[in-house]
Amino acid sequence: MNIRPTQPRETLPASLLLLADPDWSQVENYLDKSSWTVAEEQGRIVGVCGLMPLDTASAEIVNLAVDPDRQGKGIGKRLIASALEQAQSRGCEKVIVRTGNSSLNQLGLYQKCGFRMVRIERDYFVNNYPEPIFENGIPCRDQIILEMTIRG
Repeated sequence: MNIRPTQPRETLPASLLLLADPDWSQVENYLDKSSWTVAEEQGRIVGVCGLMPLDTASAEIVNLAVDPDRQGKGIGKRLIASALEQAQSRGCEKVIVRTGNSSLNQLGLYQKCGFRMVRIERDYFVNNYPEPIFENGIPCRDQIILEMTIRG
């Protein structure tokens, strides 16, 4: 397993990006504004993580996705750790991540990595996505914002 930054003009697998964000127009909003880290096995990208600067003191993890066949093996944790190291090296004091109320595994992962819930944006997905989203048999309606304070 190799965790590495993307190369200039490297194309990220849309299939992975769409696992974390099912609306491509939303992905396009942050794709070029973010720095990307990938998890690679035998030359194949099996995980992605984007880090987008928000201002000089904070950044946001915008898309964390791991191939379903490789989930539960610590890849997501390693990608988050890499993003946090990158944010710290840039002098960030805070990193946020946003996810859906129905993203139970993701909510657990972020909290295991040290993120804390700070806010809920009610009906975010209802108002900003063209199609209803369901995960774990739960309608994805609200956006949960989690935050971690780091030392730059």
